[in-house]
Amino acid sequence: MSDLRDLVGEMTDGVEAVLLFSPSGSYYERVVDADQPVVVVSGENTVDAEHYVELPLEFSDVAQRIRFGLEGALENGVIEEGDAVLCAAKTFAEDIDSLVRVRAGDFVRSGVYELFADSRAEASVIRDVLEVAIELGKKGQKGKPVGALFVVGDAGKVMNKSRPLSYNPFEKSHVHVGDPIVNVMLKEFSRLDGAFIISDSGKIVSAYRYLEPSAEGVDIPKGLGARHMAGGAITRDTNAVAIVLSESDGLVRAFSGGELVLEIDPEDY
Repeated sequence: MSDLRDLVGEMTDGVEAVLLFSPSGSYYERVVDADQPVVVVSGENTVDAEHYVELPLEFSDVAQRIRFGLEGALENGVIEEGDAVLCAAKTFAEDIDSLVRVRAGDFVRSGVYELFADSRAEASVIRDVLEVAIELGKKGQKGKPVGALFVVGDAGKVMNKSRPLSYNPFEKSHVHVGDPIVNVMLKEFSRLDGAFIISDSGKIVSAYRYLEPSAEGVDIPKGLGARHMAGGAITRDTNAVAIVLSESDGLVRAFSGGELVLEIDPEDY
């Protein structure tokens, strides 16, 4: 047992910050008076933590969740490059059951934090669109896999770099993503060609848009098709975020600044 204690001691020795992922109030109270800064990473700051990073999605992959929290803590100046950080997260239990020691900066920034925090579009809008894409990926359209492309933010410039494929059913409407009825409409229209254009505040500006940005210099993973290329290219040429549901493999991917920054398997949610 002493060897086990030594091993745990080595993990905690010399850490310069602690990240708690969605802790219960009792768990937070046990560590809040630690000598190191304690950062809560969660959907809501229910424990009234001094240092807090909003987690817009739970990220079923623990490594992705930890990366998001680290990028947020770095961006907010709570930790610095090279700091040893102890991350406490949920893996199997209802409360925190896993400890991971990470050195901040010993990884390439994914851009996932910036996807939500630094985008022109509101973070809640990006989250709502991701949830629509994830649900569509789970259920498909009448039981069949379907692909979809959502471009969120900087709608005026995106409209200037695209053209209509058909009549725009949202032309005179003022509906916003996140409304359950509107989400059903999005899923129904997703079976048709073209991208959805959504404003910074979540207003659905258009459907059936053919994106026309140049794909030159856009590097996407091999095996991804025209829908992903268009999504990557439009985010390089504008300040928009693109969320793509792949018809072939069923994964949801997000692009920002011309780069793939997030990949989600809907079956994990």
